[in-house]
Amino acid sequence: MTKLTANLRALLAGAAIATAPAAASAQEFINVLTGGTSGVYYPVGSALATLYGANIPDVQAQVQSTKASVENLNLLQQGKGELALALGDSVKFAWEGNAEVGFPAPLTKLRGIAAAYPNFIQIAATADSGIKTLADLAGKSLSVGAPKSGTELNARVILEAAGMAYTDMAKVEYLPFAESVELQKNRQLDATLQSAGMGVASIKDLATSMPTQIVSIPADVVEKLGAPFVVGTIPAGTYEGQTEDVPTAAVMNFFVTHEDVSDETAYQMTKLMFENLPLLVAAHASAGAIGLETALTGMPIPLHSGAERYYREVGVIK
Repeated sequence: MTKLTANLRALLAGAAIATAPAAASAQEFINVLTGGTSGVYYPVGSALATLYGANIPDVQAQVQSTKASVENLNLLQQGKGELALALGDSVKFAWEGNAEVGFPAPLTKLRGIAAAYPNFIQIAATADSGIKTLADLAGKSLSVGAPKSGTELNARVILEAAGMAYTDMAKVEYLPFAESVELQKNRQLDATLQSAGMGVASIKDLATSMPTQIVSIPADVVEKLGAPFVVGTIPAGTYEGQTEDVPTAAVMNFFVTHEDVSDETAYQMTKLMFENLPLLVAAHASAGAIGLETALTGMPIPLHSGAERYYREVGVIK
């Protein structure tokens, strides 16, 4: 066990003890919206909920597992959460109101907290499926994440940029990461596309359970996608049996809130996050990409005034 992991566990235990008696008298609630429990959103969100519950006076905090980006953004608009992680393209579509992807009207209450870490589009196929390239997915079975989740939106546009569609597949499943992998391990699914931080637990599980092929997404396909997608790399050794770097697409995640969250709460959520980054890294290594130097990079929606106050305090905004 690393020292950071031990510290995180100590904080979790201490916070549980410290906040339990105060729960009944808590004046404010922070619900952190995440994703499936085997992804990256959930452990990072859990660490933040614990941090907030232990350090913001009169606050009761919890983490909620969801279908991720699209559901999270809609819940924020409805006031059913105070902080969420979401993919950059989903945030952009939500602000604009893209009905096709799950936003019938613009979500005008959304406000930004910070850029998080990049998601890497990771396509993992069972070795015996024979899938080595995007084109090889034709005629095979593929899981693309929960319907209209951030992952599923990524899957649609990536296949389109490669000149493909769901109709080219023998079968398309709309399943969370862990369920997709279980089907693969049971020889009931050929491949899964997962938009997640590097070293996502579900694909690690798959690669340690059976021979696995990480499928590349060529740079020319990524260039067709345009912003907010950029060329990325899954380094050799990220997953067991992966001996070479694999080209792929990446898209930034964002921490998002809504306008009805108080300035003080948004300020504290932002401040505590950046002052305790080692705890987030202990929760998941992907959080190592979170930093003040990139906090506002590519933010597709207006900042919350409480977050802006913190950034002015530390000199990120002059």
